[in-house]
Amino acid sequence: MADVNRGNRPLSPHLSIYRPQLTSITSILTRVTGNALLVGALLVVWWLLAAATSAEYFALANWVMTSLLGKLIMLGSIWALWYHTLAGVRHLIWDNAMGLDLPAAYRLGWAVVIGSFVLTALTVIVL
Repeated sequence: MADVNRGNRPLSPHLSIYRPQLTSITSILTRVTGNALLVGALLVVWWLLAAATSAEYFALANWVMTSLLGKLIMLGSIWALWYHTLAGVRHLIWDNAMGLDLPAAYRLGWAVVIGSFVLTALTVIVL
């Protein structure tokens, strides 16, 4: 049947008034970093294939890899790798039915975010 009282019902929250939570942002970032890792991996594979092809082609690929854009992509890939790894560990913790209450979920979320930046900085310093 048709709803004759359609105009009196409240509207659902819209994205313009919705306040994202840490858990939703970290979930979205896990998906984004997983896909972004593909860009870095493809760039490394291209660089290795160029090394196996010819000196001229490798010079081009090496120039791209050592350019500012290439270095930023590699730095982003290092961060994405650490973030994605820590988020995976967080999901393993959740799979064991631990840390599911809201305060623990927020602590784990912040641990993933902060830990990924700290581990990225340590990786850059060591390498």
